Amino acid sequence: METLVAGHEPAAESTEPDQPLKRPRRAGQVSAVGAVAGGAALIGGHAALYGNWVVDDAAITFAYARSVADGLGPVLQPGADPVEGYSNPTWLALLAIGRLVGLFDRGAIFGVPDYVLFPKALALLCCAGILAAVHLAAAKVTRRPWALTLLVGAALAVVPSFVIWSFSGLENSLYALSVAALASLLFRAVMDDRLLSPRVALYAGLLVALAALTRPDGIIYLDAYPLLVLFRLTRPMFAVSVRAVLISALACLVPYGAYVGWRLMVFGRLVANTAVAKGQEPPELESLSRVGELIGYGGGLAFLGWAVCVGIALAHPSRLRAALGGVLVPLGLSLLAFCVLAPDWMGELRFATPFWVLVALAGALALPTALRSVSARARLLLAAGLVLATLPSLAVFTTAGKTFRAAPTVPMCLVGEAFGRGVNGYADVLGLREASLLAPDLGATAMSTRLTLVDLAGLADAPIADFWHDKDWRGLRDHVFTEVKPTFIHMHAPWSAQTGLISDPRLETDYHVVVGVDDGVVGGDWVRKDAVPSQEALAALRAYANTVVRPAIQLQQAAPRGTCGPVLRPDQGPTPS
Repeated sequence: METLVAGHEPAAESTEPDQPLKRPRRAGQVSAVGAVAGGAALIGGHAALYGNWVVDDAAITFAYARSVADGLGPVLQPGADPVEGYSNPTWLALLAIGRLVGLFDRGAIFGVPDYVLFPKALALLCCAGILAAVHLAAAKVTRRPWALTLLVGAALAVVPSFVIWSFSGLENSLYALSVAALASLLFRAVMDDRLLSPRVALYAGLLVALAALTRPDGIIYLDAYPLLVLFRLTRPMFAVSVRAVLISALACLVPYGAYVGWRLMVFGRLVANTAVAKGQEPPELESLSRVGELIGYGGGLAFLGWAVCVGIALAHPSRLRAALGGVLVPLGLSLLAFCVLAPDWMGELRFATPFWVLVALAGALALPTALRSVSARARLLLAAGLVLATLPSLAVFTTAGKTFRAAPTVPMCLVGEAFGRGVNGYADVLGLREASLLAPDLGATAMSTRLTLVDLAGLADAPIADFWHDKDWRGLRDHVFTEVKPTFIHMHAPWSAQTGLISDPRLETDYHVVVGVDDGVVGGDWVRKDAVPSQEALAALRAYANTVVRPAIQLQQAAPRGTCGPVLRPDQGPTPS
């Protein structure tokens, strides 16, 4: 009767892994710290292979963090209209705090630019947090939780998709941490028979709010707690279950709803401008076939071995069988989110970061029971089979990591050199004090140009976002050529072809070609004819582009994992060759 009043369900048949696992307190703390630090070191070691690379999309948030920290509000650059060109407010907040305390966007630290060091250090801390959540859950199933923690750390360290995007400068690491903490909380709550306690419900809701304010698709995890409660629902506990679900929902929706309300007041939209520009289509049944992308990347044999271990654990009569739902439910939601989201052009399965964490966590928690549940001979066969099943995956991961290392996705420094500092130089040659630039690559450009930016991709430009959402290419072209009339235009495929800007006759009528790109990519640089005072000035601009800007860009192309100096500032010109 006491258990029912407390809001817990009767315990299932007790087995060895469900018994209190007591260890000397100090020894346990030392092993926990060592396992978390060791696993994080493995992940960080892999991340070091990609050097100083930061993807340019991350620099969009960097630019907003600079504006917020400088008291300018949520704008891309000084003087711009407020547009929510970011979709990761919690990550933005961490970066803004870093700038306020002098750790971000201020210069170099130990010779490394802080626009590289600070977000990567945050990512490493988030990875350590993930492993701490793993250790808390592992302590419920084994007397050696450090071993499972190290196992998860090693598993995550070999997956390029996880490491690349966790250390890309984007919010992936914080997002994965919020989801891992949620899964660990739910797992431990079921193991301890306290799933329906108000505290667990409250924390679950707050973690979902953190996930949803870190990435828009994080709101899907709002379903995790109610689903887990539903699976364990009994008639006597109906009222308590409803109360717990309401507490969890309110804990999430109050802070999340407050942000949405603020968004509506400041930006005039219910969703981020980025979501409007990307035009996410309603999901179709065929989207579920994208599961094959994850299996193909991770390896069919490895997933088969994982499924065998989890299956054995689920078949074993213990409290663990119910508790695994605390991980498997979020895992299923992460899989659904990946399938529903439009495929990402950046490669390496950018939206799969939480999936890798939850797969590793579920497998690690199931492994001890799976090994204990079979005979000694079968245990050896199972262990050997698991090792052999991972070998093809390791080969695939090695190739993927080497390929990405050689040609990482859109380095921010390349963008800053080409469209920030480079176009600053164009304006200097022509003696322009005020000018504007239309370009599709926005992040480092916003940090390094003094020109007024017009975002061809629409992420930080509300009118252009609407054109992208409606696929109104004629309207977009009219807007560019008759209303915006940018001083400079840069475009390349696919933006040039999809919008039709490059074939619009007004481009030839109103603009001079500065640089034409003739290497298989349709695009180039243009300048408005009325901004060029003479043919001599045009010749000087073209000469500058070919002798100063192009060599500076080529230097960045030759070192895609390098940096672009200690700071990015709007008054800079191209890096000397």
